[in-house]
Amino acid sequence: MIAIGDVLVSDEVVEKHFVCDLNACKGGCCIDGDCGAPLTEEETHILAEIYPKVKHLLPENYVAEIETQGTHTWDDEHGFVTPTVNGGICAYGYFDELGIAKCGIERAWKEGLIDFQKPISCHLYPIRVSESDGFQGVNYEPRKKLCKPACKLGNQLKVPVYQFLKAPLVRKYGEEFYETLDTVANKYFQEEL
Repeated sequence: MIAIGDVLVSDEVVEKHFVCDLNACKGGCCIDGDCGAPLTEEETHILAEIYPKVKHLLPENYVAEIETQGTHTWDDEHGFVTPTVNGGICAYGYFDELGIAKCGIERAWKEGLIDFQKPISCHLYPIRVSESDGFQGVNYEPRKKLCKPACKLGNQLKVPVYQFLKAPLVRKYGEEFYETLDTVANKYFQEEL
């Protein structure tokens, strides 16, 4: 475990390798799960605000689900989450011309329609953040079967999880946090990298 302030980072975040392989998984993390993507309370307000600028990018039946369920819902285990379509794909998702599930929120962000990229839990995946006793736990939690191609590609390219997820880690914790993590990783885990 690597402690940086009140954040405890699992050794696997620097020891394991990972690079998303969308051609293999087809964006399965947007589809596969017990519920929608976990949200912070702040993100629930952001989704309500940006929804009108995103909805035209989503399939009609997904819009209908959001308008029925709301821009976010509640899950007893995960708290605030994005709504889903029939318990599957996130209602903010869509399929591109190659059949890959993508994020409508991120598409709107890339098109300059909004300034919110996507929920941080999505951006950080396969890292999951948990809170306990004043600490945040940063853990590597890929889905074994779904993420197998990403683990394989990460191993081939020798890209540690934390390096693949630099942008969301900086977004969540700041540049100084990331630089500290990188320094520790290079000093103590060099043989793994």
